[in-house]
Amino acid sequence: MHLQPSCFTSFTQAIDAYALPQRFTFPFYYEPHPLCVIAAAELQQHLESQQDWQHNFGLTGELTGAIGKMFGVLLVQNPQGEVGYLSAFSGKLAEQNHWPRFVPPVFDMLAKDNFFHAENLQINKLNQQLAALETHPDIPRLNEELVTKQTQAETQLAAHRQLMIAGRKSRKTQRSQLANQLTSVPSDEKQHENAAIEAKLSQESINEKNQLRDIKHYWDQQINAVSQALSQLTDKRDVLRQERKQLSAALQQKLFEQYRFLNILGTEKSLNGIFKGTVELTPPAGSGECAAPKLLHYAFKHGLKPLAIAEFWWGAPPKSEIRQHKQFYPACLRKCQPILGHMLEGLVVDDNPLLMNPAEGKTLSILYQDDAMAIVNKPAEFLSVPGKEIEDSVYARMRQAFPHATGPLIVHRLDMSTSGLMVIALTKDAHKQLQKQFIQRTVTKRYVALLDGIPTVMADKKATGQISLPLRGDLDDRPRQLVCHEFGKAAETHWELSQIDEMARTARVYLYPKTGRTHQLRVHCAHSEGLNTPIVGDDLYGTRANRLHLHADLLMLQHPVTRERMHFQVDPDF
Repeated sequence: MHLQPSCFTSFTQAIDAYALPQRFTFPFYYEPHPLCVIAAAELQQHLESQQDWQHNFGLTGELTGAIGKMFGVLLVQNPQGEVGYLSAFSGKLAEQNHWPRFVPPVFDMLAKDNFFHAENLQINKLNQQLAALETHPDIPRLNEELVTKQTQAETQLAAHRQLMIAGRKSRKTQRSQLANQLTSVPSDEKQHENAAIEAKLSQESINEKNQLRDIKHYWDQQINAVSQALSQLTDKRDVLRQERKQLSAALQQKLFEQYRFLNILGTEKSLNGIFKGTVELTPPAGSGECAAPKLLHYAFKHGLKPLAIAEFWWGAPPKSEIRQHKQFYPACLRKCQPILGHMLEGLVVDDNPLLMNPAEGKTLSILYQDDAMAIVNKPAEFLSVPGKEIEDSVYARMRQAFPHATGPLIVHRLDMSTSGLMVIALTKDAHKQLQKQFIQRTVTKRYVALLDGIPTVMADKKATGQISLPLRGDLDDRPRQLVCHEFGKAAETHWELSQIDEMARTARVYLYPKTGRTHQLRVHCAHSEGLNTPIVGDDLYGTRANRLHLHADLLMLQHPVTRERMHFQVDPDF
């Protein structure tokens, strides 16, 4: 009798009506297969009903210490032809790696019999010694004493140097007076008297220099004594820090070598081997702990054929990120792309839709044109400027339309998914003048957006408001953006309620960005500290639809040549 792998889960409902996928999911941009949606729903039901472990996902209103988590399901077929699925969670769950139903980690750092515990214990002992040294009460006391003595030394030396300057000036005056008194050949008595005065002046100079030497010597002794006492503590600390750094680096490399990933060809690679040829060189923290690599590795190890994959978020979002409960998400790029690049070798995978030209077959309408500038209505899913893989863009189309112009020159951009008005400069002078207006923020830009829900603030009939949330790029998952109060760039948006549709549960709003950060309006709408409601069709921060319902509908600026104030407006197609 054939035994199923312990993590293989059979569907609880009949699935005969669903066609199996012909190609495996492209994990970085996908629409989940219907069977993955069913598998995810069954897993979510299990998460809601399980009693094996306690983990605060933030779903009961208690957000203190809440940790939402990414889960994944992998549709698989066993050698007997039965279709089922595997389940996984990213990282640890309730501080453990192993739970019934879920695939194990590729390498279990928490296992009692592996090297990690012993070597990590050694590092922890160093941490304890360092903590004792870094909190030693003598270090701040000696540092303060050192600064005090250095200040006192500088003060006394400076005062003595001023005294020496005054002394030199006085001696110079006295010598000048002696010289003026010599009207004839001096007598022996006078010569003797002058020589005595000169000797006295010279001795004063010598005495002052000796005093300076003695002051320096005194304070050098004082400062050296404190410095040596301080060094006895800090040198030991620095040695321990270096020892910890070396041990941590060695343990990290050893761990990276233990994370070894299979593909369907039976080829195995470690994290070190996978990241060796990448820009990162060293695997980022947490590499190999995401759901997708764990699922695929288990499938290949147990002879299961992967058919499709989907990952969803469960719980409250992290403070800086935008994650919607139960929403499907692609695999992250920084950590997972190199790993999955190896693991998907030998599988027939869906084409990468991000390499396809989204502007193909679309028309770029020119709404206004003269010798200095043009106003265009950019369609949704249309690049403003050429990308790494796709040349077709507003810039490329305008170059074709105006081959003899010194321009066209891009003055500002719209996100690829955003439609609406753009101004294009047709001369260098016009470009310079228009850019100046954008820099000085004298251009009026208005966007209209349809929100996928009615924000609480609008349900309370508030009609206008301000959002100020600093943004930076998500280094692990570009092009997504994060709210980051520590390192983010300032981003401000004014919003006005236009219309609420109670039946459709949507809200139409006008958005006025004061700054122009990447994805600013999308993040400010979706983030919990903003409107907490994503824009309809936002495939990064909400739920995908036929398009992103965000449109730059109003543009007011000064003509770069005539200085006439110009007003352009075009309605969205949603």
